[in-house]
Amino acid sequence: MFVDYYSLFEISPYASSDEIKLAFKKQALKWHPDRNPGFDTTEKMQLLNEAKLILLDNEARQRYDYQYQRFYQKKKQKEENKHQEQEQRESHKNREGRKRETFTHMDFDIDDELLKKWTANAKLQAVGLAKQTIEELKGMVKAGIKDGAEAMGTAFISQIILGVIFLILIGLSKSCN
Repeated sequence: MFVDYYSLFEISPYASSDEIKLAFKKQALKWHPDRNPGFDTTEKMQLLNEAKLILLDNEARQRYDYQYQRFYQKKKQKEENKHQEQEQRESHKNREGRKRETFTHMDFDIDDELLKKWTANAKLQAVGLAKQTIEELKGMVKAGIKDGAEAMGTAFISQIILGVIFLILIGLSKSCN
């Protein structure tokens, strides 16, 4: 299986490290769970993390780029023979009417064993990053709820104190008349 990380990030294969980092942030924001209610974005976020880990490592990227060139040569040959395949892909839409984006290609295998190991390791790290992000998000929500409750309690007590003071002032003004 081959994953087209450049298409995933919507960048050129000649992109710099800074462009890769920027593209990662852009795609991470685009696929954040808060922006995609009703969709399970975990797999997409893991794929984004995997791509970032491979493309930002110079040696891994060199090996990936070699496989990327092999993949596109094979793809080009296929497209010359099967123009209909692209028409089917373009007409195929998912339930929500969005075009399906294809980044993984099952019909192409990476022949670099070291890159396969690095990719597998990047997948494991991406899963760990996703789990860590979820735990951090849970912690932030808990802290936000706690802080909000404390602020509401303080505001409630302040309102009671102001109400009592206001009643005392009204009582004093009536007794002075």
